[in-house]
Amino acid sequence: MRPFLVGLTGSIGMGKSTAAGMFRAEGVPVWDADAAVHALYSIGGAGVAAIGALRPEAIVDGAVSRPELKAWIAEDPQALARIEAAIHPLVAEDRARFIAECRSDIAVLDIPLLFETGAWESVDLVAVVSAPEEVQRARVLARPGMTEAQLDAILAKQMPDAEKRSRADVVIPSLNLDATRATIAALIQDIRQGKHARNRS
Repeated sequence: MRPFLVGLTGSIGMGKSTAAGMFRAEGVPVWDADAAVHALYSIGGAGVAAIGALRPEAIVDGAVSRPELKAWIAEDPQALARIEAAIHPLVAEDRARFIAECRSDIAVLDIPLLFETGAWESVDLVAVVSAPEEVQRARVLARPGMTEAQLDAILAKQMPDAEKRSRADVVIPSLNLDATRATIAALIQDIRQGKHARNRS
């Protein structure tokens, strides 16, 4: 039987990566969508040939150049859709392989665009990591080189936090590390005690 799948998501600056680390600390394996893309874009990754076939100049020193991809997306309105069409199936393959090889009763799929890509439909439970907006903005603006304009542009592309929370099975608060850790530990216990139904799809 496949593991019980927790879809973990949250907007930028909400503490999703911290929460994923806490699941790992509890012994729950985590598949990281961003890490999967990074591996695909690295030397030897399957994404290199896929992107190279679309945009040869985006391949630099045997790997996909993210600056080149950004430049292409900026100049060509069709670029992003073509990139996603080439890369999303490879990401899905990587995710399916992780699930098939997982020997744990629970696994976490860490997917920033869980709702936007429709991936939420294939998990058993959706957990959204959330913090107050002012905390989110302070965290993100503390990052080197980040500006208010850049943050607003990123947020404009993401589903609003309020909508994510309304669609979540569980909201994981990330204002206080101890509270976040306690919520995650309780969630894992509830899943193991059968308090959350599996997705029938």
